[in-house]
Amino acid sequence: MSTILIIDDDADLRDTLAEAIADLGHIPVAAADGAAGLARVGQGGIDAVLLDLRMPGMDGMRVLERLRTLPNPPPVAILTAVPNAENTIEAMRLGAVDHLAKPIGRADLAALIAGMLPEKAESEAAAPKGDKTTLVGNSASMRAVQKSIGRLADSDASVLITGETGTGKEVVARALHQHGRRRSKPFVALNCAAIPADLLESQLFGHVRGAFTGAVSDALGSFRAAQGGTLFLDEIGDMAPALQAKLLRVLEDRVVTPLGGKPMPVDVRIVSATHRDLAEAARAGKFREDLFYRLGVVPISLPPLRERLSDIVELAEYFLAQFSSPPRRLSAEAAARLLAHDWPGNVRELRNAMERVCALGQGKIVGVDELDFLHRRPNTASGPESGDLPSAVARLEQEMIRRALAESAGNRSEAARRLGIHRQRLHEKLRLYGLDLSGVRTGDVLDPDDSARDLTK
Repeated sequence: MSTILIIDDDADLRDTLAEAIADLGHIPVAAADGAAGLARVGQGGIDAVLLDLRMPGMDGMRVLERLRTLPNPPPVAILTAVPNAENTIEAMRLGAVDHLAKPIGRADLAALIAGMLPEKAESEAAAPKGDKTTLVGNSASMRAVQKSIGRLADSDASVLITGETGTGKEVVARALHQHGRRRSKPFVALNCAAIPADLLESQLFGHVRGAFTGAVSDALGSFRAAQGGTLFLDEIGDMAPALQAKLLRVLEDRVVTPLGGKPMPVDVRIVSATHRDLAEAARAGKFREDLFYRLGVVPISLPPLRERLSDIVELAEYFLAQFSSPPRRLSAEAAARLLAHDWPGNVRELRNAMERVCALGQGKIVGVDELDFLHRRPNTASGPESGDLPSAVARLEQEMIRRALAESAGNRSEAARRLGIHRQRLHEKLRLYGLDLSGVRTGDVLDPDDSARDLTK
């Protein structure tokens, strides 16, 4: 039995969480604001904290900063009705165990508390906030990416970002830099596929005047240009094998030798990215295995946009706000049309599409006819893919069901709990969409507290 402190200005939510925590066999304690919460923690005996983000007076992030300065702080999870990339990353950077969107279901609350109690998070000094890089999207997959960024921002560990072309790998790399302790130092991006192999070595390591024909002056090179900061090596999978060996030596020794010059120490964090399967390339002998492991100390995988349906409209309106003033908005039919598109070019394609409709269209609302340039997908057995709103909602439902089943290891009762519907309702949806039921467990009992409502409500 543990004592769980709830810090939230919403009395109804405090009562609901307290009841659920008591049902789970723990002792709930409540505080109506940040100051009262800090005072209660100061009295001792608190094993974990559930902390609201937006509160009058001292907000949740400030409370988290104060808690993390204590000698033995309790683990803290942020619960907020307004999750976004900025507060997710900042909360994880400041040492939150997790960052979840309200409302939180009972099964998720039980899993959260169980994960918080075994071991306390390590104390981490708060750092001043710097400039931010916007990561738009609150889908489960993108929130996992945001949490990884928060955990890794202050680390020097090399990060390998993988994902299809256009998924936003450089945006993630910049977020890692701008949320971390190196934020005041340079961020240098180098596209390894855009520079001829015979010039890439000089671009990376620099050269001195006269080192080769055409070297009329000294060149610093990307490593030294990023001194103290972050060097982002994009499309690292396209680097020539001979240069891979030289890069590996620099990563191991942290010393660069400009062409024609003397060795010089460097202090940079390496973040790399590729759309290729480097593990397979390493097995096939097309990429150095030792370099692969050196670059990918921590991997971050970015999902394609077609697997982030709940982010598409938010991303589209974010881009519309960039390209039009006052910002144009999507009609319901236009939003449905975006959801029905397969987005082979991912976020980059969506961005270009929104720039196009702003350049060519007029009026406050983007009509569906302005998106006729998007190629329609043919009808499939799992349901229509036209641009009407019901079809787009159906596609979103299918994606939510697939994800819930995957996250619950095929347990339909657990999947139904995650979706907030009866198990029978889930069965109906599975039959409606012709989704594969193989491997799905059938002998589970539905929690009577589950409510029967449509997935999209």
